[in-house]
Amino acid sequence: MTTMTGGPQTTEAAPPTPANPFERLDDAPQEQQRRIIGYLDTVAAHPEIQRMRSAAFELFAPTAGERLLDVGCGAGEVSRQLAARVGTTGSVTAVDRSAEAISVAQSRHDGSSVTYMVGDITALDFPDGHFDGVRCERVLQHLPDPDHAIKEMIRVTRPGGRVCVIDTDWTSSVGDGFDHLAEVLERFPFPHPSAGRTARARMVKADLPVTTALPVTLRFTTPDDAAVVVPLFDETPLRTCVQPELVEPFLDSVRQSAERGDFLFAFTMWISLGRVETV
Repeated sequence: MTTMTGGPQTTEAAPPTPANPFERLDDAPQEQQRRIIGYLDTVAAHPEIQRMRSAAFELFAPTAGERLLDVGCGAGEVSRQLAARVGTTGSVTAVDRSAEAISVAQSRHDGSSVTYMVGDITALDFPDGHFDGVRCERVLQHLPDPDHAIKEMIRVTRPGGRVCVIDTDWTSSVGDGFDHLAEVLERFPFPHPSAGRTARARMVKADLPVTTALPVTLRFTTPDDAAVVVPLFDETPLRTCVQPELVEPFLDSVRQSAERGDFLFAFTMWISLGRVETV
């Protein structure tokens, strides 16, 4: 913002956008790594995330004997669920960019047909048409080039196979009972906050013309419950990403809403499923 005061012209620079810890987990301090893995665990256990994942499983429909890829697997809990569906005649490859996440996933291995690997969704180390199905969840929102990631997932999927992209549309966020939601959301470092909503168009553009898009709206009626899933209600990431002059009125408003019992927050996640064309 430029301010004219009769003297020299001055420019007030916007505060720099903080780094996204999910994008560079291995470079984070050990305590932050533990905090992020803990966050992934609590999110996975949350009933709203489980409800969304149940809908995604139904749409993706893994079956016995299939060879599947779970890319951006985190601690691997979904990979192990997929392995239970494909059985001993199938296999699941769980890939994550973070060596720390893969180490945690391997430490929790349950003996099922999952192989854990460090890898990059934009440069998958698999041949063309290798998998019957590929799945990724909450990955595109963190990427500088989500279109290239979608092309890679399509490349490693066989003709007739399916690609399932699950992501968040943070721009769909709505709240009631508190103030400053839009300003706070602007400060969170997601390269693509509308990744969930735009996934279908990206998949169609990448030659997946038959693509289903299923919206699942997650809702929260207390700030503590929302904080399990939504970083902007957790004081630690909130204070990292947002300037103090905005944090305090936001938190005061949220606390007052909690005391009155009228807090409401919701956002939509999109499950997009496309099939690779047969030759």
